[in-house]
Amino acid sequence: MTTETKTSLDKLRQGQKGKVLAVAGYGAIRRRLYDLGLHAGEVITMVKTAPLKDPLEISFGNGHVSIRRSEAALITVEPLPD
Repeated sequence: MTTETKTSLDKLRQGQKGKVLAVAGYGAIRRRLYDLGLHAGEVITMVKTAPLKDPLEISFGNGHVSIRRSEAALITVEPLPD
């Protein structure tokens, strides 16, 4: 079994969990991601992708959020074992 150490959120498979390591970006985009609750240490689950691959639905805490694939690419995660 290979162990991935880090990847971006948009690369997770449906149903896969990951732990947020860092949120990149700048300005309003970064602020929006932080306001949504995407902080380092948060465990998130990739719920599903839209039919045209954008947006992505993720869950963390007690809620579900849809974000753009370009925003998900700014979030570095550590994939967790299934």
